[in-house]
Amino acid sequence: MPQFVFTLQPLLDMRLRQEQQVQRALAQVNVQRVQIEQKLRRQQQIITADKDGLRGRLVGVLDTDELRGHASATVQGIRAAQQSAVELAGVHKRLQAIRAALIEATRARRAIELLRNRRLQQWKNAQNRAETAAMDELAVIAAARQEHW
Repeated sequence: MPQFVFTLQPLLDMRLRQEQQVQRALAQVNVQRVQIEQKLRRQQQIITADKDGLRGRLVGVLDTDELRGHASATVQGIRAAQQSAVELAGVHKRLQAIRAALIEATRARRAIELLRNRRLQQWKNAQNRAETAAMDELAVIAAARQEHW
């Protein structure tokens, strides 16, 4: 029995590989996003803990050098958190771009798959017609033999 051969199979394979490549890129950027979000959370926790610790030290005699150092550390923590927030915004922009590319790659692959499915159905219909025609011919031959004998 003949087998279906899709002439555009190499194109379909290429589109599938492209889609998978974009999916891998999306996964990598998602990992970066998660790492930056965790870093930002840690920085916010440190800032909160520093503020709470400072409140406890504001009782009694104050050491201005200690307060100045504490303020400096807090400002550095805030700057680091702001830098992480900027990095996170950049990652979100890249995520949007990659998601758009993934949608396009999926659309391109799906178009070829739909064409393949349509051609497969046409091929099956042609096979069924050919099989029906062959069966009809055999029936005609059998009937002719019966009349001849």
